[in-house]
Amino acid sequence: MKNSGYTKLLLAITLLLVACYLVGCSQARKDPSIFNSKDVPVIELSGSAYERGQQHGQLLKNDIAEVYSKWKQNINKDLKRDADSVLSEFIDATNFELAIKKWTPGFLEEVKGIADGSGQKYADVYAFQLVDEFWVYIDSISNSKGQHCTCIGVSSSKNHPAYTAQNMDLENYMNGYQVLLHIHGSSEVPEQYLLTCAGLIVTTGMNEYGISVNPNTLMELQSSNDGLPVAYVIRGILDKQNNEDVLSFINSIKYASGQNYVIGIQDSIYDFETSATQITRFYPIKEQNRIVYHTNHALVNHNVKPWYQNYHNKVMAGETKDMNSETRFGTLERRLDMSFEEISQDIIKSTLRSKDNEKHPICATYKEGGGVFTFGSVIYTLTGKRSVQVTKGSPDQAEYKEHFFTR
Repeated sequence: MKNSGYTKLLLAITLLLVACYLVGCSQARKDPSIFNSKDVPVIELSGSAYERGQQHGQLLKNDIAEVYSKWKQNINKDLKRDADSVLSEFIDATNFELAIKKWTPGFLEEVKGIADGSGQKYADVYAFQLVDEFWVYIDSISNSKGQHCTCIGVSSSKNHPAYTAQNMDLENYMNGYQVLLHIHGSSEVPEQYLLTCAGLIVTTGMNEYGISVNPNTLMELQSSNDGLPVAYVIRGILDKQNNEDVLSFINSIKYASGQNYVIGIQDSIYDFETSATQITRFYPIKEQNRIVYHTNHALVNHNVKPWYQNYHNKVMAGETKDMNSETRFGTLERRLDMSFEEISQDIIKSTLRSKDNEKHPICATYKEGGGVFTFGSVIYTLTGKRSVQVTKGSPDQAEYKEHFFTR
């Protein structure tokens, strides 16, 4: 009887401590040492896909409510229409769930967990994951969105480990909601670090096996209303453990939107331009796979939407060098014009912080009332002591904070 009473008391104390922890974390945005600090807060997640989503939703409940409200306000402002109506039409016009269930079924459970944990409608949480696909949908109506991500990859040498890196550029309303999801590894799921926004399953990430994914939009390439959305492509890759499984996965799926993927797999660095039905490997330096980089215009995949054909022809003819993506690509060419053995972490950082062209810089500092900004910058160390470095906002305004894998 005494042992039974002691056990019940211990259980009650444990539940009380867990409840206090969850309440404290759900209000973490008010704590200057967490959400208002200069570093991206780390959110620890474990368990099944649904459990991880539920933890995400509970721990960031207030933040998810805020950023979803700002997301809808942004849609209202940009499209001069009711956001709920636009999102409903978007979901009705697409059938991504079928592809998600086919190739990455567990992640819909994670989305359901976020909805249940945060108290948000499942339809809203589901739609919020479709960042690129919504841009594609709006582009098909008005051709009004430009994208601004910049990616780099370099294999290891005697002087340095292998790296991939990126400035993740997103819309202004996401500022202040940066989080780094730390998924604890298990026998079924690799340990992962995922830079993202509260309420979103990923924007870019790396796993414990030295596999990383850095995506950037290629709006001109053909899309598909029943392909696999970008967030799920990234998470699908990061669930893999080796080169063979990653390459098999990316060559077997149908893509929802035109996208470039810089993929690091330990010391192997890849760059793929993907459209709905075509995947093409890109080499910035012909047949040289030791260093890759990319911005937001297709260079080797010619599966282009009809309304972008004229633009694509001009890209191929070298007639668009003063445009945004092309200007940033030119900056990468100049700054990385060296042997891959010479490229250091400092060179990568200075490149991601660069503003060589005032109108079209690689680093886009947040401006109140502006459009797209550098939401966060990442550097992934894939060989040696593996780690993730991340900034909160643009790297010209923040230092990189390094996080190491525990397994």
